Amino acid sequence: MLIGYARVSTEDQNLDLQLQALDNAHCERVFSDKKTGSRNDRPGLEDGLSHLRAGDTLIVWKLDRLGRTVKGLVDLVTELESRAINFKSLTEGIDTTSSAGRFFFHIMASLAQMERELTIERTRAGLATARKLGRIGGRRRIMTESKIESARQLLAAGRLPKDVAADLGISVPTLYRWIPAAAGYVEHR
Repeated sequence: MLIGYARVSTEDQNLDLQLQALDNAHCERVFSDKKTGSRNDRPGLEDGLSHLRAGDTLIVWKLDRLGRTVKGLVDLVTELESRAINFKSLTEGIDTTSSAGRFFFHIMASLAQMERELTIERTRAGLATARKLGRIGGRRRIMTESKIESARQLLAAGRLPKDVAADLGISVPTLYRWIPAAAGYVEHR
C-alpha cells in the first residue's frame, strides 16, 4: 500500500501542491498536518505511521515535509526500515526500495551519527577548558559561606529552622542540606 504524507507549517498555507503530487504517485491514503516540522506532536504523521504495514511505502513530496533535522529524518527512516516499510521522497528522487536509495540513507545515518559524536566531543572539550580556567559550570550556589555561617549563628541563638530559612531566602530543605544538624533543632517556642 502507498501512503502519502503532506505537511505545511501554518494554517494559512496550502497543501494542494503536495496533495496533487501524492495523488499522481498513486497514494491510496494521504495524511496531512498543518503544523511546524519542529513539533513532535503531528497527529497526521502519527496516524499515517500507524496505518503502515511491512511492505508498504511512505511517500512524501519533499524530505523537509517529514522533519526539520537530519537526525529526525534518519531516526524516522530507520524506524520504517526496522518495520520493513519503504520510504520515497518525490522531489529528491529518494526511494529505499532501490539499492541506491538505501545507500543514500545509510550515508545520512552515518553523517547524523558523526554529527552527534562531534557535538559530544566539542562539549567535553569546552567543559575541560572551563574547568582548567577554574569555572565549574551549573547554577550558582545559593548558599555562600557567609550564609552558612549566618545560619549556624541564628540556629545556635535559638531561631527556628523555618525562620532562618525565610531570613536567608532559602527553603527549609536547602537549609537542612547545607547544615544537616539544623534538622535536629526542636521547633518549639
